[in-house]
Amino acid sequence: MNNLNLFNQPPLIHGSNYVEELDEKRLTGQMLRVFNYMRNEAWRTLFEIADAIVEPESSISAQMRHLRKDRNGKHEVQKRRRGNPKSGIWEYRLKVNHNSNGYTP
Repeated sequence: MNNLNLFNQPPLIHGSNYVEELDEKRLTGQMLRVFNYMRNEAWRTLFEIADAIVEPESSISAQMRHLRKDRNGKHEVQKRRRGNPKSGIWEYRLKVNHNSNGYTP
């Protein structure tokens, strides 16, 4: 499902600089793109996700945090080091919560 009208409720996106009229459509779309790209539970770095869905790494990181929230599905975001542990490269995997009563595309 990719239609936002089919969700039980709109995603919860907020912050000190959030302005609904300016940010809701853009940020909801980002969350949907991150969710759809990561829903196959593959491990990916922020760079790989950013490259695939053409969004900034910082935005992807924020949307992954939002997907952990109860209102947004309470999905599990796993994190592990990739390659040489000293390289500081991390990869992420989204484990979809299929029992969620929240935002689940």
